[in-house]
Parts: sequence; structure tokens; C-alpha cells
Amino acid sequence: MAQAGAVGRSEGALGALTKNSDVVLALGVLMLVGLMVVPLPPFLLSLLIVTNLAMSITILLIALYTKDVLSFSVFPSLLLLITLFRLSLNIASTRLILLHGDAGAVIDSFGQFVVGGSLVVGIVVFLILLVVQFVVITNGAGRVAEVAARF
Repeated sequence: MAQAGAVGRSEGALGALTKNSDVVLALGVLMLVGLMVVPLPPFLLSLLIVTNLAMSITILLIALYTKDVLSFSVFPSLLLLITLFRLSLNIASTRLILLHGDAGAVIDSFGQFVVGGSLVVGIVVFLILLVVQFVVITNGAGRVAEVAARF
């Protein structure tokens, strides 16, 4: 009998979460902003980066295999939240690197894979990424200006 009451309460809590999805979304965004402020241990940061990669691959596969556009109508909002999550991870990892010199196993492994321990290769890869980001931001700003000019 006590188990039935516990099951009823858990379904009630899940029902309350689905009814108040806007509150859950706001709390999630507040947690993401808190992720930018609160220092994380390297293990937790690595776990969150792996979670981010898994979510990104899942969203990519869903977007590729969706037949109808309206069946994945949450895509723009989801992209916004994932971008905020990625930005907060970027800030947390930068803080961890600058304060402690340790960014966790995932960032260290990826850095060793890309650079291979060579400073020259690291500088060249950094410059290439810098140029690509500059071009992407410039093109994006131009498109925003074009859209703004139409309205």
C-alpha cells in the first residue's frame, strides 16, 4: 500500500513538471547561467562535454531523418538552448584552464589528438580556426543586415 502511494506521488510530480514546462525551461536556463558562474571540477566538465556531444549528434540525426518540417518544430528553440549550453561549457572550461591549468580528460585528449604535442601545429590550427570564425561571423552579420533591410 505504501508503494502505491509512492508511485502515485511520483506520477503526480512528473505530471506537475509536464504541466509547468515553462517553469522547468526557465529553471534549466537559470542552471545554464549558473554553470557559467560556479566553478566546476574537471570530471564534471568532461562529463558535460560528452553529454553535449551526444545531444548534438542526436539532434543532427533527428534533423537529418525528419520527413516533415513541422514534426520537428521545436528545432529553433532547441538550437538556442543547446547553443546556450555550449556557451556555458566554453566559459566554464576557459575558467578552469586559466585558474587551474587543468581542463579535464576530454579537452586534454582532444588537444593531444588535434595538435599532437607540437606548438607550431597548434598555432597554425588556431590561426585557421580564427580565420574561419571571422569569415562566418562576417557573413552572418551581412545576412542579418540584409534581413533587417527588407523589413
